[in-house]
Amino acid sequence: MRKDKAIAYILLIFIGGFIGLHRFYLGKVGTGILFLLTFGLFGFGWIYDLFTLGRQVDNYNYRLAYTKSHGI
Repeated sequence: MRKDKAIAYILLIFIGGFIGLHRFYLGKVGTGILFLLTFGLFGFGWIYDLFTLGRQVDNYNYRLAYTKSHGI
């Protein structure tokens, strides 16, 4: 299922960016746990994701479309 940028940004900014909810939403469980344990990589990871989250969602959706079109 495709992921929506608006939902990802809502999770990052308003609901739980420091605990990694946006990372779990994108299927990045490992870094989601890391964010959870380090409070968003001590805030630096949260700031980084603020600028790169749109691209992360695009990459997720691209990989999803690729695997579906190639039967993987």
